[in-house]
This record gives sequence, C-alpha cells and structure tokens, in this order.
Amino acid sequence: ITIITLSITMGTIMTMSSSNWLMAWIGLELNMLAILPVISKPKTTRASEATTKYFLTQAIASAMMLLASTTNAWQTGNWDILELKNKFSTTIMTLSLLMKMGAAPIHFWLPEVLQGTTLQTALLMTTWQKLAPITLMYMISKNIQPTILVSLGVLSMIIGGLGGVNQTQLRKTMAYSSINNLGWTTMIMAFSPNMAIMNILIYITMTTPIFFMMTSTSMKTLQNMSTTWTTSMTTTFSIALLMLSTSGLPPFTGFMPKMLILNELITQKLTMLATLAIMTSLISLLFYLRITYLIMMLTSPMTTPSLTKWRAQNQKSQLMTMMTPTALFIAHLIPAIPS
Repeated sequence: ITIITLSITMGTIMTMSSSNWLMAWIGLELNMLAILPVISKPKTTRASEATTKYFLTQAIASAMMLLASTTNAWQTGNWDILELKNKFSTTIMTLSLLMKMGAAPIHFWLPEVLQGTTLQTALLMTTWQKLAPITLMYMISKNIQPTILVSLGVLSMIIGGLGGVNQTQLRKTMAYSSINNLGWTTMIMAFSPNMAIMNILIYITMTTPIFFMMTSTSMKTLQNMSTTWTTSMTTTFSIALLMLSTSGLPPFTGFMPKMLILNELITQKLTMLATLAIMTSLISLLFYLRITYLIMMLTSPMTTPSLTKWRAQNQKSQLMTMMTPTALFIAHLIPAIPS
C-alpha cells in the first residue's frame, strides 16, 4: 500500500513539476500503473471491467500524447512543454489530456469506472487524478486554439448535465458532475487559465467532503440517501448543502467560480457563450436539486418494513470537518480576489 500511494503521489508531482514532455509522460504512466491495483481491489467482475476500461483509455491517451510531443519535437527540435507550437500537435495533445481527465467527447469511461470501484477510489479518480492533466493543459493553454477549448468545454457541460439527470447511482451522478465541472474549467482555460485552476481546486474542495460522507454512511444509491436521516442528521443536512454548493447556487462556495467565469466571459464580450453556460448549469442544477429534495423533503416509509440496511458506524474525519465549512461558505471572499 505504501509503494502504491508513493507511486500515485510521485507520478502526479513528477508530471506537474516537469518541463519536458518525456518526463511528464513517464510521470503519468507511473501514476496510471500505480492506480490500477487500487481500482481492481474489490474482487468482483465489475472492478476488473472498470480496471480494464481505465487502462485501455489511459493507454490510448498516453499514445496520443507521445504522438503529439514527438511530432512537435520532429518539427521544432524541442521537447519543452511550453514550446508546443505545432497546431496538429497542440490539438492531439488537448484531446489526449481531456481523455485522461474524462471530459467530453471521450468521457464514456469515467461513469463506468467510478461505478465499478469503491467510494474511496472514486474520490481519488475525481480529484487527485485530474491534477496532472489539468496542469499540463494550463502550461500549454497559450498555444491551444480557443475554439477547440470552448467547443469541448460546452460539450462537456451539456453531457455532464444531461447524463446526471436520469441516474440513481450516486457514483455515476458524481462522475457526470465531474464531467460538467471539467466543461467549465476547459471553457475558461481559453481566456483565463488561472481562473480554470481556481475552479478545479474549489470543485475538489467541494467533492472531497461529499465522498467522505458517502463513505462513512455506505451511501451508494438514491434509496440509501433517503434513509440517512435515521443515523445522522448532521451528515444528511451537510450532504444536501454540499450538493447545492456544487451546483453553483448562491450563497455557497460553488457560486464563486461560476460567477467569476461568467464575469470574465462578459468582459471578453462573449455574452452568448455566458448565456449558454448558464443554461447548461440549469440542467445540472436539476439533478442536484433532485438529490437535495430527496434528502431534505421526503422521509422513508415508517409503517412498512424497509429493506434498507442500517449504517451505524461512527466515523468522524478531521479533514471532512475542516473541509465542509470551506466547501460551503467562502463565496463572500469574491471581492478580495484580484481581477
């Protein structure tokens, strides 16, 4: 376990701190090979299927990354990450990084992989595993054509919103939530890369306590969620508020990056794009509100025998206790952020 944890951490840090495409690629490969045994830890056919899907997708993305960096080196004689000048290489590299993150149009693997593994691994996939590709995209953002980033960003937002509407499995819902948020990140990467990084970091801050609470109450479906009030009222209210925060409703933390992104788009005179972004966020708001309504407004049947399992383990995490207020109530810091 120590070796695997070290490899996952070192792979990401190596990629984030490298200035050479080969070192970045080695870091991503180390990270991928280390996380495969973590995904396949539950000895089920579903976990094996998820591991295979993850491996194949990441291997194809790595091959595309090598193709892009090699073509660029062949044209320019330079392996430096910041010197990705070739348009063909830039486009292929962007697609490979989006594929590694699980953004549209190559997002199909993410909900399936998350559904096939444990909640802890799902947390790792939706947070830590995004950092390395996002960092690489941030480094090459000046060379990527804005049209590509905006198109794929809006596509991710639409797919993330529509995909989550019909889900009853919470892990798949969180996967589509991740795709939706990556859409916002990708779209604003074309105009303000710093804001894109802020958006993904705030999303990680909001997602982490949600997964911690889901793990502590063994919550995997909407049916499980409707009975959490019997074991922990605090967890029930916290998850409901965190869902609203993730959806981007004011006055919660999730509203802050969305408002700043929309402000940036309007400043760049992209009012139509800002309007489209608001419309797609309304679609995703639908499934967040559905979850919140299910938790807060409805109660389970009390007269009939319920088959829902009881979850009485009392697991308090200091990290969860610290992150929950942060994930809910730092939106009032907007005026302090320099434009």
